[in-house]
Amino acid sequence: QVQLVESGGGLVQAGGSLRLSCVASGRTFSSYAMGWFRQAPGKEREFVAAISWSGGSTNYRDSVKGRFTISRDNAKNTVYLQMNSLKPEDTAVYYCTAGTAVVVNGGDYWGQGTQVTVSS
Repeated sequence: QVQLVESGGGLVQAGGSLRLSCVASGRTFSSYAMGWFRQAPGKEREFVAAISWSGGSTNYRDSVKGRFTISRDNAKNTVYLQMNSLKPEDTAVYYCTAGTAVVVNGGDYWGQGTQVTVSS
């Protein structure tokens, strides 16, 4: 069982930056692929970014490429999402997910989410 707790969300103006963090419980964090998804009001949850267990492979949705960076620190059981040049359309609840396989379609475990609001 893995528990995930996100933090770092908030209100930011367009063009600003935020860094989300997701801390995982358990001693097997380094064996999980990790990812971030988001869900805007009235829309389905969508993939944002993913990182392999080693951190050697990353994947992003097209609309965030060049602006968002996913990274992980296995010693701290933490995955990060650095978000730069934020746009109002990035407004959503952001969720962290963990899985034993690729997580671009969602993982086995989910956090409770953190709200990101980008004002124009």
